[in-house]
Amino acid sequence: MHFVDAKGILSARNGMNMYRGCSHGCIYCDARSTCYNFSHPFEDIEVKRNAAELLEKALRSKREKCMIGTGAMCDPYLHLEEKLHLTRDCLEVIDRYGFGLAIQTKSARILRDIDLLDSINRKAKCVVQFTLTTADDSLCRLIEPNVSVTSERVNALKQFRDRGIPTVVWLTPILPFINDTEENLRSLLSMCSDAGVKGLITFGFGVTLRDGDREYFYRALDTHFPGMKQRYCAAFGNAYECPSPNTEKLTALLAETCERTGMMYDGDKVFAYMNAFPRRQLQLSLFDA
Repeated sequence: MHFVDAKGILSARNGMNMYRGCSHGCIYCDARSTCYNFSHPFEDIEVKRNAAELLEKALRSKREKCMIGTGAMCDPYLHLEEKLHLTRDCLEVIDRYGFGLAIQTKSARILRDIDLLDSINRKAKCVVQFTLTTADDSLCRLIEPNVSVTSERVNALKQFRDRGIPTVVWLTPILPFINDTEENLRSLLSMCSDAGVKGLITFGFGVTLRDGDREYFYRALDTHFPGMKQRYCAAFGNAYECPSPNTEKLTALLAETCERTGMMYDGDKVFAYMNAFPRRQLQLSLFDA
């Protein structure tokens, strides 16, 4: 890892990343793509050591409270977070200033901060998001080698449910010819329903591959799934979008299950829910009047 002094921390849409790069090793990682112009090796994590200071300055100057997002481009619970506590420092700032939080991860390390996430949710709103791709822990260790396995993430979802903290699950990517089966999706949906997940995000069923990402993915296929690279090349060539041939069946299964269990699955509605900051103080004032 290496440290930098960042010039800013919040994007125009109030998203932030405390780190840049990743140690999770997921074989399908889009963030490895050359379009993101990494100037250092991907596993050499860039640490924005002044992230909490920049965040406090940004939140202090905001006229209205809003939801702060993190985890879209870099997981806030990388291995080095155990020692650096940079994510926790930023959560403390969000909690102190009464802002909301939408946080996304693949790691059960987030449970370390469940006290802060609970506090943020009680004061404003906190939505915890996990990515789940396969119900099989053994397959998970192949395609996401350095993260918490699926069963650990599902256990974490249940702990957030028990605290009353809403959760969203990203069922993506669903890799063609690998985990794009009805059995896998049915198992994942059952896990999500049991854990009280509020909403699901899919972006369809398949995977996207760009330059940089594609090469890393294909090397992993050669290592763990002999012959699979040739199958991808024959089916998709150099296409960016690689949809599952089972998309129609999987989409129908998703819709039927979510309608029955009450989980949101319309992407626009899920994002709208995550982005909406509750106006509790205003509501209370009107009620008191």
